Amino acid sequence: MDKEKILNLLGLAMRAGKLVTGEELTIGDIRSNKAKFVFVASDASDNTRKKIKDKCSYYNVPCTQSFLHSELSHAIGRTRMVIGINDQGFATKFKELIKG
Repeated sequence: MDKEKILNLLGLAMRAGKLVTGEELTIGDIRSNKAKFVFVASDASDNTRKKIKDKCSYYNVPCTQSFLHSELSHAIGRTRMVIGINDQGFATKFKELIKG
């Protein structure tokens, strides 16, 4: 898994307006089937990680916890623990890059 490539792509998705940030907005997009892929910071609280992981598994949305809060925040330029990707093309590319 090439972390730098994934984080650069995350920044591109942010500039393209294809993601939503924050726990509540991401949960809303998961429920409405807009979210295609979700990033959760590995150092987020246990409650946040469990809540997002449970929602993702219930609604069949791929989710990763492979990145720290600082890495995700630096990539998008905002301090966030949870990021939802709303574009199928970006989501597919993230899945490919994470699987290696």
